[in-house]
Amino acid sequence: MAQLKRIEPPDWSGLWLAARERLRRELGDAVFDAWIAPLSLISDESEARSGSPEIRIGAPKPFVRNWVANHYVMRIERALRAEGLDFASISIVLAEPKPAIGAGLPHDAAPPAAAMRPEADDENRPRRSLWDRMLHSAQSFETFVPGPQSEFAFRAAQAFAESDGGDVSLLFIHGGFGYGKTHLLNATALEAKKRGKRVLFLGAEDFMRHFLGALHRKETLAFKDDLRGADLLIIDDLQHICGRATMSEFLHSMNALIEHRRKVMIAADKPPMRLEGLSEDVRSRLAGGLVIGVAKPDRATRFEILKRRAAEFCRHRPDAALPDAVLDRIAAIDDISPREMIGMFVKLATYADLTKKPVTLEMVEEGLSQRGQPQRKLTIEEIQKKAAEYYKLDVRDFHSAGRARRIARPRQVAMYLARQLTMRSLPEIGRRFGGRDHTTVLHACRRIAALCEDDPLFKQEIEFLLQVLSRMQ
Repeated sequence: MAQLKRIEPPDWSGLWLAARERLRRELGDAVFDAWIAPLSLISDESEARSGSPEIRIGAPKPFVRNWVANHYVMRIERALRAEGLDFASISIVLAEPKPAIGAGLPHDAAPPAAAMRPEADDENRPRRSLWDRMLHSAQSFETFVPGPQSEFAFRAAQAFAESDGGDVSLLFIHGGFGYGKTHLLNATALEAKKRGKRVLFLGAEDFMRHFLGALHRKETLAFKDDLRGADLLIIDDLQHICGRATMSEFLHSMNALIEHRRKVMIAADKPPMRLEGLSEDVRSRLAGGLVIGVAKPDRATRFEILKRRAAEFCRHRPDAALPDAVLDRIAAIDDISPREMIGMFVKLATYADLTKKPVTLEMVEEGLSQRGQPQRKLTIEEIQKKAAEYYKLDVRDFHSAGRARRIARPRQVAMYLARQLTMRSLPEIGRRFGGRDHTTVLHACRRIAALCEDDPLFKQEIEFLLQVLSRMQ
């Protein structure tokens, strides 16, 4: 029997955090924050020395443990193996998180068992550091493949990371999902840290969580000190920021950093003047920086991306090599997104690795013929309709100002389902429910999650609705 790879104790935390980051990218923020963020890797020094054949993942509540065991255990196993952990089995157990392993959650993701309880519980919760996020060592300038659509942003990011001063204090990069914005932000952070700079890298929703938590705990001064102590502040997915107080603090902090000759780098899906939900003063300030767009890579760039990915893939799996003709055929698909392209490559390379058979052009064409349309996404309107049918209400009740319990609770359920099953932001969900504020949606999500923990029958009701809606996708 092959001896399992020995993992020294200091490596466990790093491998677990890297696997969590991989899961966040695969599942998206909404699913990750709801189900993966509360989990912890259970291990100790003795287990590491003995090469324990079982990996145990701790969940803080029975509801979280059961849901993860039924829906996400295989994804967790693949993510851990992809990061180099070697083990025979994996189990999800009920356990409080250990501070030494997984305590520093990437993106400061708040678990539902904690984040969705009443706000009073936050008073006894220690303040998490803004500096907990781990950078991706693989997302460097060396691994980025610049093409005509991204070269300007690539060169600007390099110069931004390398220079100490200069005329550019604010760099704003915008473009579609999967076009390389986060890679450029991460690469800039890596390079700046190499040069001794204090780099703070946050997602917009992370910024909001920290700020609102600091407000509640009356620790805003500590929050400001942490934020403004950075030499370089990096904010990803700015389109998700919302709330007047949050935007005001963001603007003041950005201005304070720039006035002290610090730097700010931001990424979003649209240019500043087209971002919804931002105040005019924030839009104006952002538009005054260096604003650069990135577009979908062309065929030659896509081919080079695949070549790089293939070389990295084959470094550990020699049998996964694909002919250049196969890579070129994948790159030639005009309507393919960068992420779908990588997914197709990984599927073919994994087939070659596991079967030890060569991948041919005929196999690529067969895969293209079966490609079909992307998985249909649920809309908030469909969720509202199904929830209204279940509770025997009219969809218009969800848009009304009525606070009667027979309407208010189903409305909270529909908001919770919309948050779980779509990638829509809290403000957008609120707008679809009669123009409600994002804090109302957040309260609804917390309330429904708390009820699921306390009431087994109500939990079954929610799980049933989740299953019904998932079959509609």
